[in-house]
Amino acid sequence: MSFTTTLTLTSGDRNVLDEVVTDIKRTANRKGAALHGPHTKPTEVHAAPQAKCLHPTGDSYPQWEYTVYTRVIEIEGHDDFARAATQWDFPAGVHVEAEIKQVRAAGR
Repeated sequence: MSFTTTLTLTSGDRNVLDEVVTDIKRTANRKGAALHGPHTKPTEVHAAPQAKCLHPTGDSYPQWEYTVYTRVIEIEGHDDFARAATQWDFPAGVHVEAEIKQVRAAGR
């Protein structure tokens, strides 16, 4: 049975995120792992209000806006590399989620 590991990487710093994705791709090529991606998801812009005081009718600062960038990488098989990639020491600004799917051959 084969496994597909999907890594979803998100960060507010596009340059750091792209460096992490490049490192994963470079390592996958060295190890001979089948890699699909990175797939870029649409950029999300979030906004948070900023109050000058705690009074409900008080003044407020302009909204604080921040951007979140997302990349999705799929690793086919090569379980050892997928396991190692999920345990890397990622930079503090990069959030990683791993989803593992078991793929069965046809007729099973």
